[in-house]
Amino acid sequence: MSETDSKFIINGGNPLHGKVKVSGAKNSATKLLVASLLTDKECVFHNSPNKISDLVVTKDICESIGSDIKFTENTLTARTQKILSSHIKKELGNKNRIAILLAGPLLLRTGKAEIPIPGGCKIGTRPVNFHIDSLEKLGCHVTVKDDFYILEADNLRGNNIRLNYPSVGATENIIIASTLSKGRTILTNAAVEPEIIDLIKFLQKMGAIIEISTDRKITIEGVSNLHGAEHTVIPDRNQAASFACAGLASKGDIFIENAVQDDLITFLNTVRRVGGKYEVKDNGIRFFYDGDFNSIAIETNVHPGFMTDWQQPFVILMTQAKGISIIHETVYEERFGYVSQLKKMGSEIELYDTCLGGMECRFANTHYFHSAVVKGPTPLRAAEIDVPDLRAGFSYLIAGVIAKGESMVNGAIYIDRGYEDIDKKLKELGADIKRS
Repeated sequence: MSETDSKFIINGGNPLHGKVKVSGAKNSATKLLVASLLTDKECVFHNSPNKISDLVVTKDICESIGSDIKFTENTLTARTQKILSSHIKKELGNKNRIAILLAGPLLLRTGKAEIPIPGGCKIGTRPVNFHIDSLEKLGCHVTVKDDFYILEADNLRGNNIRLNYPSVGATENIIIASTLSKGRTILTNAAVEPEIIDLIKFLQKMGAIIEISTDRKITIEGVSNLHGAEHTVIPDRNQAASFACAGLASKGDIFIENAVQDDLITFLNTVRRVGGKYEVKDNGIRFFYDGDFNSIAIETNVHPGFMTDWQQPFVILMTQAKGISIIHETVYEERFGYVSQLKKMGSEIELYDTCLGGMECRFANTHYFHSAVVKGPTPLRAAEIDVPDLRAGFSYLIAGVIAKGESMVNGAIYIDRGYEDIDKKLKELGADIKRS
């Protein structure tokens, strides 16, 4: 059986108990590796999630243009003494959304970048117009040819850039590209997620000058060169939230080592509102079931709001809550594509193309089904289901854990993009799961 055909088989119905350790954040590690391309010196990353396929793909992309990268346990060492090619192969660049972030390093070191129009999870169009528009403002000339962006620039120059939406990827792209640009870049309406702060901290270690203001303004003063640095990747807050929902939904009791309260404040408040219990410790957070769950209304948003990647596992938890819960997705227009498979398992979820939240979002008056109404508590039944994207995939594993009987979750390759040894970790928590 090929890696693409790999699946999980779960015999559900047992509460999860025990301890699980979250790895380094893949949404940080992948961007840090890209940032290492800005120097010809060695960069070292600790707490690196080396088994996560998204990081492996990023490694392959960087190696294809000249990087020398080594994985050792949870340490990643990277050095790119010379850029050997400014062309990103389509078969590599289409595997995730990372390739577009190489635009800055390639332009700064070679004056040119050829990047395939990106792929990624099936959660919406996720256009890169924010990236392209911003790079053009920094002095880059962009054309499209044969499904490739052809970017050229003799020099990148700082500019004032305001994002129409605080896009995480566009914010990262602008920061990376501006560190060695001439002059000052002032980025307003920027994303300020913990992973972005981690990127900024690493770049500062390399010699960058980056200021963060309280009003989503980030100022980057271009410097003449950057040197190597050593950095520890932050723990993955998405993994922490996912395991928390799994423990609570299964009516279990689990301790999540390395879960960081600072990065989970909104999530923890939401857990408390629905009746979930938790205890914050020095080295992690314990989540445990202690009574019925309540329904809730949730609206996803950019940080520090309720993260869109927390939405899917929380929906599973809400299928076990009393009453009617409402989830309004405002970040990705097609993030509820996974719901049809949950209905096969007996969930009572209806989707609407209206804004069922505090206010209208940017998907108002469109055809996108971006609001969900969840009725609970609903016993879930075992089924064979297909994974459409990473976060939905873990949610299906939670559903399989709490459903009685044998469930088959097809598409393990998606889940492997963001979770290391997930079957092993769930098995250590008491789940009856195997990879086939």
